[in-house]
Amino acid sequence: MAEPLKNMYDEAFLKGFAARVSQAWTPFDEERFVGLVLADGWEELALKGRIRRIARSLGEVLPDDYDRAIDILEGMAGECRGFPYLFFPDFVELYGLSRWDRSMQALALFTRSSSAEFAVRPFIKRDPERMMAQMLAWSGDSDEHVRRLASEGCRPRLPWADALPDFKRDPSPILPILDALKADPSDYVRRSVANNLNDISKDHPDLVLELATRWHGANPETDALLRHACRGLIRREADEAAMRLFGLLPAPEAVVHTWSVAPREAAIGDTVLVEYALGLTLPEEEARKLRLEMAVTYPRSAEGSGYRKLFRLAERVVQGGGIIEGSRKLSFKDLSTRRHYPGTHTLVLIVNGKETASAEVVLQASKEGSA
Repeated sequence: MAEPLKNMYDEAFLKGFAARVSQAWTPFDEERFVGLVLADGWEELALKGRIRRIARSLGEVLPDDYDRAIDILEGMAGECRGFPYLFFPDFVELYGLSRWDRSMQALALFTRSSSAEFAVRPFIKRDPERMMAQMLAWSGDSDEHVRRLASEGCRPRLPWADALPDFKRDPSPILPILDALKADPSDYVRRSVANNLNDISKDHPDLVLELATRWHGANPETDALLRHACRGLIRREADEAAMRLFGLLPAPEAVVHTWSVAPREAAIGDTVLVEYALGLTLPEEEARKLRLEMAVTYPRSAEGSGYRKLFRLAERVVQGGGIIEGSRKLSFKDLSTRRHYPGTHTLVLIVNGKETASAEVVLQASKEGSA
């Protein structure tokens, strides 16, 4: 199992960072900073808790004057790049809510080196109208990281972040930003727009479908964005209107030749092989776009109810009389995001949103004897 991400903040990292701060501002007490970060409870803190502990410890050791402290961190931003330095924007969130203009300047800079998508959310909650006006302005920035922040920061259901309940109820303040970015030249930005729309679709599917219908066809890159944005409507809901928009018509002509899994019994930690073959009884001159997915129902525990996860198998145009076939390995190895339990696992073949065939795997306890 991969090492927890929070462990990147080890003592060596903290001492190295403290030395950098000391070079930027000589009075910085490196030993005190490291001691504050590693104080009681450090080992038990999750990733976001560690980020907050580092930001708070910086606040204890940097100058009390917010502007001076931000000046120091801004001067280091160019050399402190990447995910580990999320505590820079977290410092702004922690200490700068009442210093709006200075904080906006800092967040726009820090997002270029790391990401300020979490730090903007308290500002949205504090003054949504003012902050969304700022985000709309950022959507026209020359830097793709700032433009992405405009979309990513206001996602109603941003992972790892507090939800934005007001935007879950009424996403209309977000829409001008997404409209401005729907044909952005950066794939990095467009993917954020797609994820924002996918968030919105969970509460307002008709709104997202209406936008997708209106925006579709004007730009190939926007069309790809919309396809990704509507993935929830296609995968979770099998929404017929969404599927038709992207050429996924009902396929009653589909005939399953093979849907098999081997072995049919396995142990936790094992891998099974799923094979599929599907034909179309259409005339040769006709074709159909097919999306094949595998839905796996996992028991939540030995006694609990199951949950379903979808895996994409293939999506392509198939001529009448043609065959779409392939195979996929399915691992039952425990992950940090998914734990496996003994019991019957049902594997269903889904063709353009319709369940078409099924098979089962009976999972036993792991060979080492642990479930």
